[in-house]
Amino acid sequence: MKTWLIALLALPFSLMAEERVVSIGGDVTEIIYALDAQQSLVARDSTSQQPAVVTKLPDVGYMRQLNAEGILAMKPTLVIASALAKPSIALQQVGQVGVKVVTVTGEASLSAIHQKIATISRVLHCEEQGKMLEAKVDRQLASVSNKPLPVKVLYILNHSGMKALAAGTGTAADGAIRSAGLQNAMGNIAHYQALTQEGIVASAPQLVVIGEDGLKAMGGEDKIWQLPGLSLTPAGKNHNLLVVDEMALLGFGLQTPGAIVKLRQAAEAIMQ
Repeated sequence: MKTWLIALLALPFSLMAEERVVSIGGDVTEIIYALDAQQSLVARDSTSQQPAVVTKLPDVGYMRQLNAEGILAMKPTLVIASALAKPSIALQQVGQVGVKVVTVTGEASLSAIHQKIATISRVLHCEEQGKMLEAKVDRQLASVSNKPLPVKVLYILNHSGMKALAAGTGTAADGAIRSAGLQNAMGNIAHYQALTQEGIVASAPQLVVIGEDGLKAMGGEDKIWQLPGLSLTPAGKNHNLLVVDEMALLGFGLQTPGAIVKLRQAAEAIMQ
């Protein structure tokens, strides 16, 4: 047998076969592109919108409403999914047919960004690029001040077809607010809860934060101040509103440090 053929047969199958990657989670996909490892991507989920070129790839659906059939239709060899992806049984079914499934932390903290980069760069065999990306993130994080600032922030979650909700503890919004050194006005409730006049007035937020899409779904800024009791709060009286890129602020991905800096600056402006 020829020497080159022996060497070829000795190679791991993974190196002989073309990797086909499905990415689930906007933060995951963004990191893959930042690592310049997107060549193997064949599909992504609907939360993966950045960079814009990724939207040209097939969409396997919303990350919290996955189905195994949609993922397997892309004939993946590897699925890299956020731990927030649901239902978990869909990913289990994908794994049961021999597709490698790697889970990336969904923790709502700035330190999680490093964990995400490390996990993704390791599975895609680009550890050196991962180290460089982590160093870049470190430089961004250096500009994030988490020194306590007594500004109470109300984050409103509002998606089309649903009622507006306030973000309590255990949410990505709570993690972002605390990462900026600010106070969650609804820190006395857990998860996302419906807005009530009594609750909003009692929480006395000084700054209201909402996503761009949430503001559009609500019908504009004027509609914000018409929410129950909000006009009676310090934020309502002064119309202190910050409109953000929701994925950037809540995704705890590469854009999050910059989004948290903007949140902090908005809060500092109130104190001046």
